[in-house]
Amino acid sequence: MYQAVRRLVFTDSRCFDAENKKKYEELFKKLDTNKDGKVDVSELKEGLEAMGTTLGKGAAQKIVSSGDRNKDGGLDLKEFSRYLVEHEKKLRLTFKSLDKNKDGCIDASEIKQALEDLGMDISAEEAKKILQSIDADGTMTVDWNEWREHFLLNPATNIQEIIRYWKHSSVLDIGDSLTIPDEFTEEEKTTGMWWKQLSAGAMAGAVSRTGTAPLDRIKVFMQVHSSKTNKIGLVSGFKQMLKEGGVLSLWRGNGVNVIKIAPETAIKFMAYEQYKKIISSEGGKVRTHERFMAGSLAGATAQTIIYPMEVMKTRLTLRKTGQYSGMFDCAKKILKREGVKAFYKGYVPNILGIIPYAGIDLAIYESLKNAWLSHYATDSPNPGILVLLGCGTISSTCGQIASYPLALIRTRMQAQASLEGSEQLSMVSLTKKIVTKEGFFGLYRGILPNFMKVIPAVSISYVVYEYMKTGLGISK
Repeated sequence: MYQAVRRLVFTDSRCFDAENKKKYEELFKKLDTNKDGKVDVSELKEGLEAMGTTLGKGAAQKIVSSGDRNKDGGLDLKEFSRYLVEHEKKLRLTFKSLDKNKDGCIDASEIKQALEDLGMDISAEEAKKILQSIDADGTMTVDWNEWREHFLLNPATNIQEIIRYWKHSSVLDIGDSLTIPDEFTEEEKTTGMWWKQLSAGAMAGAVSRTGTAPLDRIKVFMQVHSSKTNKIGLVSGFKQMLKEGGVLSLWRGNGVNVIKIAPETAIKFMAYEQYKKIISSEGGKVRTHERFMAGSLAGATAQTIIYPMEVMKTRLTLRKTGQYSGMFDCAKKILKREGVKAFYKGYVPNILGIIPYAGIDLAIYESLKNAWLSHYATDSPNPGILVLLGCGTISSTCGQIASYPLALIRTRMQAQASLEGSEQLSMVSLTKKIVTKEGFFGLYRGILPNFMKVIPAVSISYVVYEYMKTGLGISK
């Protein structure tokens, strides 16, 4: 990879000298196709593609933004050369940090160790696949020149960035906040970039949930009201809701569903960082099973604190016209009529649901990722956005299937007191009643609209997240 760039840029010298400067000038001239003395994003992408180099999504923009000192939208020769020199220094530091035995080369075991240090357990074979994507001479080791060649015109500067596209992120919002929280590098934590990413993710979740709110409401409606006898389905349920409250009624409960994103995300992130420190066994290294444990505990902590908002969301989603004037009116009426304990109805099945959801979600994501690396990572370990979205969507959907019966029990328990003549049953009693009257599949009522909202929710959240990152100045 990058053979054309190698011929233009690299020499056997291990320092930046006059010869390298001349090579940078030659590369600049090749990229500056319109000869205006400046290389912009489109010229950089087109020029490198013509030389056989394909940059990842947003990589050309990041290179130009990083080197563009005068903010004129392009790199002149001085800016271009300065960027390459500074970028090479960062790459040198990364190379040295990976070269644990200081022999001047990186082998598969060192790649494997670096990923394990970041909480990613991969096999020796998968580590070799990643190494092969960088190894230009086929020796199964990567020396400094090969490392520099591969990453000089790639904005990634450290191993965290290089494998970040494989990070299991909660950015893909499907309306259920039971996923393993986002992880951030030490650099992101110290520079404050983490809160921008969390803000972008929260905004993506808010827009995504608002866009799919009608499907979420019909899901809750079917979970509570649908049965074998009344045969309420997707279409008839929508008709009932429209007849009772009009088009705007389809968004009932969305306000509190959006409001709870920010506190839940913040609590989960902070709790996750603390649990990782407590659980990690080897000098701060967090392995996959430890990530799962820390993530589950963080999720349980966040859910415990914001759970009253979950109850209000269900009540507001199911409310009839005029029943509540808003979130505060709903809280006041629940407190007055049912007491404080009403705000924790369904808490036990909700907490129990975190374990199968997060565990299966993480396990399937890791399996799909490793399968891709094993079979398709021939040129680059970068899977591309479609593979990532596919892995995230499939793993989240499987997690939902496993935890859905508990989610349905939780919703029924949250709604019991608001239904006329409804018994106040425990989790076990309610489960037995549903299975006896409606059969096993009664525990999956409303799962169709839940499936229907996954793809639009994931797509909306990803697009909004990308726009928010640009707006907040986050470069990936």
